Amino acid sequence: MHDRFDTNELRELDVSPERSDLQPPYISAASGLVCVGSHIYVVADDELCLGVFSAGDNEPGHRIRLFAGELPIGKAERKRQKPDLETIVFVPAFEGFSYGALLALGSGSGPNRGRGILLGLDPQGGVSGSPEQVDMAPMLGPLHQVFADLNIEGAAVVGDELLLFQRGNKKHMENAIIHYSLMPALVALRGSDNAVIAPSSITRVDLGTIEGVPLCFTDAAALPNGDVVFCAVAEDTHDAYRDGDCAGAAIGIVDKAGRLLSLHQLEKPHKVEGISAQTEDETLDLLLVTDADDPAIPAKLLSASIPL
Repeated sequence: MHDRFDTNELRELDVSPERSDLQPPYISAASGLVCVGSHIYVVADDELCLGVFSAGDNEPGHRIRLFAGELPIGKAERKRQKPDLETIVFVPAFEGFSYGALLALGSGSGPNRGRGILLGLDPQGGVSGSPEQVDMAPMLGPLHQVFADLNIEGAAVVGDELLLFQRGNKKHMENAIIHYSLMPALVALRGSDNAVIAPSSITRVDLGTIEGVPLCFTDAAALPNGDVVFCAVAEDTHDAYRDGDCAGAAIGIVDKAGRLLSLHQLEKPHKVEGISAQTEDETLDLLLVTDADDPAIPAKLLSASIPL
């Protein structure tokens, strides 16, 4: 592992309260991040809403409803019922979405965690229209046959491919990059016939350990040259359901074939679960979001820079 590096805290992910009796005025379990134009979009694994923030100021963000209904307030029951949205990625323009869309997907780690959302954007990258619910069932069947403990935690669009990132744990340590042809994957997700779609390839990736705990993917973002930057944490847990202490975190780069090109450990063990990146000369400028596994602690937006 290469040199450690520091992150800077930019803000807490506070949002304007709409129903203060039911929802806290912040997002606590941020699990995925994508930036489009001046908009910062954050999914949380224990919410039915999308968090929207401005890159130009630190004013409170707002929520956009993705799924109908309400989740229980109690942590254990909420965990059982949540859709577990773990990924959000920008998809370039395609049929019905002239300016592209946000694709958010569940982890697939339980029967109620296979839902997703497509949300259209306007020319400035703002949300336009209503969410379209998608069904991950066509993907999940083949993946459950491959992974003993399926847990999709990241996604990236690289060229004409959709890459999903499988997160391992202490019992099932395998991290993997799951490749799909993008357009057939979108058709399958939006389809009504539940026709099965198998990945075109699956690449296992070993990220090593921190204090004996395996580093495992938590999110990813495409880079202009076709490589992918990812965040990973060493969480002391034996499965995809239970939380554990975070022994450390890292940022790394893989090429599309899954070869590990670099790995940098964070100085502080933030549990980073979302990543966005921009390249500037020979530097990679990152935004990261955190999940403290405590509903009383607001998620944070962090920044960091690493040399390419």
